[in-house]
Amino acid sequence: MGRRRPQKALRLQTVALYAAYASNMDPDQMAQRAPHSPLRGTGWLPGWRLTFGGEDMSWDGALATVVEDPDENVFVALYDVPEWDEQALDGWEGTELGVYRKVRVRVQTLEGDVLAWLYVLDDYEGGLPSARYLGILGDSAERAGAPDDYVKDLRSRPCKSLGD
Repeated sequence: MGRRRPQKALRLQTVALYAAYASNMDPDQMAQRAPHSPLRGTGWLPGWRLTFGGEDMSWDGALATVVEDPDENVFVALYDVPEWDEQALDGWEGTELGVYRKVRVRVQTLEGDVLAWLYVLDDYEGGLPSARYLGILGDSAERAGAPDDYVKDLRSRPCKSLGD
């Protein structure tokens, strides 16, 4: 009987669950930004509210963010994100520049609660998004499967028209 060769230890890649609430809800956009991060499902972020801030950071209006609010819920798309895609997303979201920071949250899904991370704007709440940006967010929510009333509410938020 021959000797057994020692097996190489496999390095398991950790996969984090990312909760997208803005334009990254769109699976097509995420496929470009984080190509190894499949859509896992959707859920709700209880006790949080979608809002906007950092108007002075963007050339066309305020940026999406979430803030804690016990009376509200935010629809999210959940993605399984490996380490290398997480680094790419960090670049897109400007974490190294201090635009967004990561926060761990509990998301309610039909299968039960899950822990995930998301990006929160590192600036004050306030300001209006551009009409174009709001349209992108509405389209992204629709593509992710958000309920019609959520998409309608998102599209009807106050916004800046071009040239405001």
